[in-house]
Amino acid sequence: MPRAPKLASFPAIRGALKFYQIASIITGVGLLLLVAEMILKYTPMHIELFLGGTGGFLWFAPVIAGADCEWWSLFFPSTNSCEMISTGDGFNISLFILVAHGWFYVVYLFACFRIWSLMRWPFLRFITLALGGVVPLLSFFMEARVAREVRRYLSEREAAAAASASSTVPASEGTR
Repeated sequence: MPRAPKLASFPAIRGALKFYQIASIITGVGLLLLVAEMILKYTPMHIELFLGGTGGFLWFAPVIAGADCEWWSLFFPSTNSCEMISTGDGFNISLFILVAHGWFYVVYLFACFRIWSLMRWPFLRFITLALGGVVPLLSFFMEARVAREVRRYLSEREAAAAASASSTVPASEGTR
């Protein structure tokens, strides 16, 4: 029989679920922004988004492929010594999206670990939860599925506990 969460941990599970839901949505949005940024930078468009600088308030700056870039390395970053050189000045929003998603993915992993450990799920379930932060759109589907599953589990366990508690009450006490 698999190990089940204790009834005393249900408030912590509800808090961990809310934390997971928030982290999942933020990570999913960050990942979608990151994918959009990579499409802009590594496809033939070769542009990055900047805030401020010589181009105005919000503008796209061209990205130049370095001398060591092969035609295929423009579409598959980090496959050789190809360096993409940004020509923009100001605050590089594209780079910010990259760094912010990377750091928030760590927070997302902590949220996944917390809900996984409190629910006492198998390790493969943790891997599936963790993939939600690196596979575009998966975090949104996982968030909805996990929330529905956890809420259903908690309500069923609480109903079963209430039913067993009421069945153990002596008949003389139950009729007063």
